[in-house]
Amino acid sequence: MEWFTASGYGWSRLVFQRGLAVLYLVAFASAALQFRALIGERGMLPVPRFLEYVPARRVPTLFRWHYSDRFFAGCAWGGALLAAAVAAGAADLVPLWTSMLMWAVLWGLYLSIVNVGQTWYSFGWESLLLETGFLAVFLGNARTDPPVLVLFLLRWLLFRVEFGAGLIKLRGDRCWRDLTCLYYHHETQPMPGPLSWFFHRLPRPLHRVETAANHVAQLVVPFGLFAPQPVASVAAGLVIVTQLWLVASGNFAWLNWLTIVLAFAAVDGDAMADLFGLPDSPLPSPAHAAPVWYEVLVIAVTVLVAVLSWWPVRNLLSRGQRMNMSFNAYHLVNTYGAFGSVNRSRFEVVVEGTADTALGPETEWREYGFKGKPGDPRRLPRQFAPWHLRLDWLMWFAGISPAYARDWFGPFIERLLENDRDTLRLLRHNPFPDAPPAHVRARLYLYRFTTWRELRATGAWWHRELVREFLPPAALRRP
Repeated sequence: MEWFTASGYGWSRLVFQRGLAVLYLVAFASAALQFRALIGERGMLPVPRFLEYVPARRVPTLFRWHYSDRFFAGCAWGGALLAAAVAAGAADLVPLWTSMLMWAVLWGLYLSIVNVGQTWYSFGWESLLLETGFLAVFLGNARTDPPVLVLFLLRWLLFRVEFGAGLIKLRGDRCWRDLTCLYYHHETQPMPGPLSWFFHRLPRPLHRVETAANHVAQLVVPFGLFAPQPVASVAAGLVIVTQLWLVASGNFAWLNWLTIVLAFAAVDGDAMADLFGLPDSPLPSPAHAAPVWYEVLVIAVTVLVAVLSWWPVRNLLSRGQRMNMSFNAYHLVNTYGAFGSVNRSRFEVVVEGTADTALGPETEWREYGFKGKPGDPRRLPRQFAPWHLRLDWLMWFAGISPAYARDWFGPFIERLLENDRDTLRLLRHNPFPDAPPAHVRARLYLYRFTTWRELRATGAWWHRELVREFLPPAALRRP
């Protein structure tokens, strides 16, 4: 079928696939280095205990048949190695079916991890990576030009990501409608970056322009993705610029980078080659015609996505629109959205310990340092994205409401009292390197960015005030 492939999208596919493979690498490495404390056999929310009471039909996962920390680590590091190989171009050096198998293994391994990750893996970008990774299985390799249908499905996914985020804002917090949300967002977002203080201190009229531009980027521009070239490329370029702005202003794991990667599905590869002085095609030899079995498989997947799209479309049109929801256990054709409401104040849970066995007014409390979330007021926020600091993100939710921390905060404190090695690896600073603390407590603080004058006078990026006790001093029960 002559219509089946698009010859002008070779460079677009190459950028998309290599970028996606790098993000898979980040996701697998992040899982490998953090899972023991979070969901391991002795973790805060152990996988074996989770699988005991969750039906298999709700949680399709490789770990249903066997789980051990060593096996999980092998799957995560194996996925990272395979992703690194694909990022280096290995999937273009093998037959088409082998390339598809490589992408399918990446998807299956990460699906297995996400489905046992529980609260730690409840973020929208997990489903977005899985849905994107599933479609990547059918995008082909150097043996054939990119299929038109899969390029369309990738644009449809990007449309849902952007348009869904735009609708949830208009339907949600009033500050999105009166263009004032960015008065607060840069300060109260989950994990500020090194430039967030400066973004927050921009003049308020510019914040209103930012908000209006965001509405245009998410509610108008996505329709251009389905227009003929060069309109589709322009729309994709605007999406990329908007996402880079978000990358500079905060830390959202791989959400922004994955959205940028998706946008290349709408970029005219030939025009991109002309713009940057690249060869006409990234392929060393002309692509072969797509085999019939491949055409049939791609058409079947397109029909599947069309059927499954009923649920996210209904959600988009609903007044009760929900954010970041999967309608099936395989995370296919999901609904997306972000920041339907914006916090006006930032509350942070500060965790402290003491070596004193008897508590009193003279007790010396020492603070635990987290890698990404605000703690020490004089410490400039760091850039971590696309790396995902899962504990730091959940600590932000805990500051909003203790209900978000009900399942895992107690086990977290217990492991601090034990000086658990795997848990302490998730932290930047352990104030008790030689012996476990006798007591650990948590207190809730109100944080705000300092002003220019306060920054010059104190060198502190944050000002904080004690609000209340979050968790009273806790100690391990002794026999």
